[in-house]
Amino acid sequence: MIDLSNIEYLKTGNPKQVRAYEILKQNKVMEVLSEFDPILAGTIPINIDIENSDLDIICYWENKTEFVSRVSSLFENKTDFKIQETIIDQHESVVANFKIDDFEIEIFGQNIPTKNQNAYKHMVIENEILESKGENFRLKIIKLKQNGYKTEPAFGELLGLKINPYLELLEYKL
Repeated sequence: MIDLSNIEYLKTGNPKQVRAYEILKQNKVMEVLSEFDPILAGTIPINIDIENSDLDIICYWENKTEFVSRVSSLFENKTDFKIQETIIDQHESVVANFKIDDFEIEIFGQNIPTKNQNAYKHMVIENEILESKGENFRLKIIKLKQNGYKTEPAFGELLGLKINPYLELLEYKL
């Protein structure tokens, strides 16, 4: 099983994964965020991305003001940069968006260690499901996403999760 917490696996992935790796490395995105324990999450790492999928980088901050300041100073010169503070799942969160070359990038930070954040947990669980259910299942997930489903609801649809796929996936057992 690949280590999804380290982007090195992208080097030998599909063309979009290789390009994502190159963009992140050339721009030293993970390096400059290293103090915030960044992890690339979302659909690109687990090969269920669609055309408009972005690079989601989750981070762990202990001081929100310092995180906002650091992310702003690092990326405010990037195309379409914006940053906002919000509440997600009752946790203070910071979301920054910008573009580098042909990728939209979202940096998401919470005062929760990255491996304990739902985005990382979902990605790991979804990857295990994809590995166990095979290529046909993966293609069905992509088709649902192309038809407007978000990732977790797409998994919920195919797995028969009826109430809240975001929560139910966290408890899903193969």
